[in-house]
Amino acid sequence: MPSASSLSRYARSARLLHWLMALLVLLAYVLITNRGQFERGSLERQWVTLGHFWVGLLVLLLVVPRLWVRQRHPVPPITPPLATGLERISRLTHYALYAFLLAQPLLGLFTVWLTIGEVKIPSSTLALPSPFAVDRELAQSLKGVHLWLGKAFYWVIGLHVLAALWHHLVRRDDTLRRML
Repeated sequence: MPSASSLSRYARSARLLHWLMALLVLLAYVLITNRGQFERGSLERQWVTLGHFWVGLLVLLLVVPRLWVRQRHPVPPITPPLATGLERISRLTHYALYAFLLAQPLLGLFTVWLTIGEVKIPSSTLALPSPFAVDRELAQSLKGVHLWLGKAFYWVIGLHVLAALWHHLVRRDDTLRRML
């Protein structure tokens, strides 16, 4: 495996997972944001909500390989290097993004399990049984955290995107190119 200093880009698998998960997170946000266009109880609203849920589960399933790839492949250095303070902010933002990618889908899954007791798999008779007893009060609390965290991470995601653009357009370093 090459050393971090000999790399100019992230590993292909890291880039693929990054952009795939970015698209999935965007899709999850688009679905849930547009759910209000459909009447409560309508089939369309149910499908949009289900789509949001399953996209979230897909994000959850991809977090483990994403973290494994991140651990296995060295992160290419930024050229020119960041000042220590900026490097720390960058690292903290990435930790926050990974925490979000793990916590947000888990909160959604736990909310559904606590509300209805199982997750039915569409177009089948299969279901993911809940390890928890139905507890609608706890489900409502988790749903509140899920909603709050979703709003908070608009800002973290926005910071991530703005930082990438700042690196590329203002600082003119290779940060963005490493992920392309």
